[in-house]
Amino acid sequence: MTAVRLPGADGTFRSHRLGDPRTWDVGPFTSRVAFAAAHVVADPFGGNAPGAPARLDWDATLAYREHLWAHGFGVAEAMDTAQRGMGLDWATALELIRRSASLAASGTGRRLVAGVGTDHGTADPLTAYREQLADVVEAGAQPVLMCSRKLAAAARGPEDYLKVYSALLDEVERPVVLHWLGTAFDPALEGYWGSSDVGEATGHFLDLVRAHPGKVDGVKVSLLDAAHEVGLRRALPEGVRCYTGDDFAYPELIAGDGVGHSDALLGVFDAIAPAASAALRLLDAGDVARYREVLEPTAALSRHVFGAPTFHYKTGVVFLAWVCGFQDAFTMVGGMQSARDVVHLGEVLRLADLAGLLPDPELAATRWTRLLGVLT
Repeated sequence: MTAVRLPGADGTFRSHRLGDPRTWDVGPFTSRVAFAAAHVVADPFGGNAPGAPARLDWDATLAYREHLWAHGFGVAEAMDTAQRGMGLDWATALELIRRSASLAASGTGRRLVAGVGTDHGTADPLTAYREQLADVVEAGAQPVLMCSRKLAAAARGPEDYLKVYSALLDEVERPVVLHWLGTAFDPALEGYWGSSDVGEATGHFLDLVRAHPGKVDGVKVSLLDAAHEVGLRRALPEGVRCYTGDDFAYPELIAGDGVGHSDALLGVFDAIAPAASAALRLLDAGDVARYREVLEPTAALSRHVFGAPTFHYKTGVVFLAWVCGFQDAFTMVGGMQSARDVVHLGEVLRLADLAGLLPDPELAATRWTRLLGVLT
């Protein structure tokens, strides 16, 4: 067993022995639809400084999508996990979507959805949405209508949201996913759907979904409120999926209850794909006890990675990809590798080990020791 030193907030260190690597089976699952929102791998020599254009390591970025597909997940491309609104500009996001769509088309059963937003030069939210929507459809990905900072800033009430989204849903030919991202992930989205009261906003949101039967494949809810999500999914029209975006309570929401369950579109699945895939196959077999046994340790990791400020969770996701050997450098677009401190990252390493997510503990220890030497 390999020992590592983990720092505490008081400046002291403790020793932690990494466990033996766990072997996870690779394969599909069938009882749930699950997408992993995938991160991007920054080019460490590409000048990815704050405010600079994004430069990606395309080979490593696309190889990670292959990893997620191999474990049975659909890929949710160019979402907030990929740093939309936090360094990944639209030009690079569109190239990413096109490359991923081409790669998806080269294999069998590779599902791909991609984020449609308003994060480019066009000022009018509806026009901006239309422009990105056309690009995503042309690329061959299923659109996810992401929440818009521009619309949040411009809207004066629920009617403004309904007008924009209704126009888009009237125009699409293929059902889309609607994305409701809470303020824990993006404070600029306060009052989305026309109210800061979640119950009232939910009513407006449901009005939109019910008015467009057949145009909404599902809704992706990232409010980190499990009780609200259960109530929402029970109120959705028949045939509309609820894709949980709750990176705290996903084990129980996916398992479901006697009335129904949530499917998933989660950033944490990027980091825990092998364990999550194994758990979902156990759920296929009806073995809920073992499903929970596998997935609960990942939930402890996720609650830490997505701890406040939640929008910096991407740093923990990329750190894990690095210590697990999926990329050669711990670098992020916009310099966001600095968004979490060494104490936080040490706990990420420890919890990932306890969840059986370090495929090569010696490599993880070596890389962690290098980082620790720089940061302490």
